[in-house]
Amino acid sequence: MKVKVKATPKPRNPLVAAARLRGGAGAHQSVASPRAARRAGKHRLQQWLAGRLKPDD
Repeated sequence: MKVKVKATPKPRNPLVAAARLRGGAGAHQSVASPRAARRAGKHRLQQWLAGRLKPDD
């Protein structure tokens, strides 16, 4: 059985690798990004619609 090993592509900007190790380029922000806040809201909505969210949450 053959196993393919994918090599990660070389980033165009060498600073990208260091930023990803820190958790992303915006890791210095103390508050969640607007995108993360939108995604969290969408996740809560989907949980509520599916009946998996408790009323007190």
